[in-house]
Amino acid sequence: MQPPPRSNNLARGTPAAGRSQMAAALLAHRAGGHVVVSSAGTHPAAEVGTVVAQVLAEAGADVTDACPEPLTDKVVRAADIVITMGCGDACPVVPGRRYLGWPVTDPEGAPIAVVRGIRDEIDTRITELLDSMRIT
Repeated sequence: MQPPPRSNNLARGTPAAGRSQMAAALLAHRAGGHVVVSSAGTHPAAEVGTVVAQVLAEAGADVTDACPEPLTDKVVRAADIVITMGCGDACPVVPGRRYLGWPVTDPEGAPIAVVRGIRDEIDTRITELLDSMRIT
């Protein structure tokens, strides 16, 4: 049996240090190398937040080398699937891409228990996405 085709996926939000980083890390972790994942935001932070990094580590997802990136047309054009989480009209729309709008709460400043809930919500959506792509 051949492995499923690789897909380019972009998680984007504003700022890019919470939701989009969680989605990118969880997608990369759950997909086991079957997808190429990137994360970008309209106002990327300098680094991934410590609480976000902690709850991702608890789920087995590593963000040690993650760096929030600026959202550009080039980044969107490289993606097959674009996951949006709070960037609204600031996010470029490129024809021919599959867009998924996930209304997920911003974890910035939230207590760790709330951030864990946000992580779990994103993880559920990631699982559903991978199931729809037949990557599980």
